Amino acid sequence: MELWRSGNSRRSASVPPPCTSAPRAVTFTACTGGCTRSGGRGLNANGRLMAAILAYGPDAVASHRSAAGLWGLRPDNRPNVEISVPRKGLRSRRGIDVHRPRNLTAEDVGVERGIPVTTLARTLVDLGDVVNRRAVETAVEQAEVLRLFDLGALKSAIRRTGPTRGRALIASVLEELTGPTLTESELEEAFLAIVRGAGIEDPEVNAWITLRDGTPARIDFLWRERRLAVETDGHAFHRTRQSRERDARRDQLLGLAGIESIRFTARQVMREREWVAETMLALACRADGHRSLRAGTQAA
Repeated sequence: MELWRSGNSRRSASVPPPCTSAPRAVTFTACTGGCTRSGGRGLNANGRLMAAILAYGPDAVASHRSAAGLWGLRPDNRPNVEISVPRKGLRSRRGIDVHRPRNLTAEDVGVERGIPVTTLARTLVDLGDVVNRRAVETAVEQAEVLRLFDLGALKSAIRRTGPTRGRALIASVLEELTGPTLTESELEEAFLAIVRGAGIEDPEVNAWITLRDGTPARIDFLWRERRLAVETDGHAFHRTRQSRERDARRDQLLGLAGIESIRFTARQVMREREWVAETMLALACRADGHRSLRAGTQAA
């Protein structure tokens, strides 16, 4: 893409139009009067965003809610677009909200859908400047769903960012979502304490069984008679795609063997103990009902 600046501070770029099969180019112009496309037609959302970036210079990037929309973290239906420009003396224009971050390094900038944008990690940090806590939590969860979440990159972005509301908010959200750091034995003891407090008999711990495909599997907590398995995950944001797929396959194989499998995170075990206890009681009662039904069927 070739960019150029003219004397009247208007810039134009030739870009391929979205959703067309022909390689025809279309020219759009960004200026203080708003964003238009040749022929008088209005730009789509990404076109307006790119026009805003062109209007503010080569160091301008999509950010905040506009960046979150580009990354697929949340819908962005606002009439204004948001960009960041690390320069002083700039003002927002009609349809363009401008942020002037003190610390925006090359490590915080990337490209998504052909548009210069803050990295996903930096976007999660900045988002807290303009939305509430629950919206940030939802964005983090969506990043995990999309397999885009990178804990190391996020921690680095937090360190590079100056003292802002967004930085404090994402740090708090991250601490809440990841939960405490526990050893395997500490997590085991915490879960067993919940089980015993709920009046459920102790399970087999770290029990080995053979799955339907012949592979051995170690189950964190197993009630063989109830045909119930529980896994406790102490590293919700460290697991790779391969490990998640492996765990999903194991849960599926357990289901085929008639064993119900459920997972609790370390955060749930430590901070949502009542929920874990209620869930375990419900599962135990359901397992008892299924066991009674099987026994009655066999007796008949």
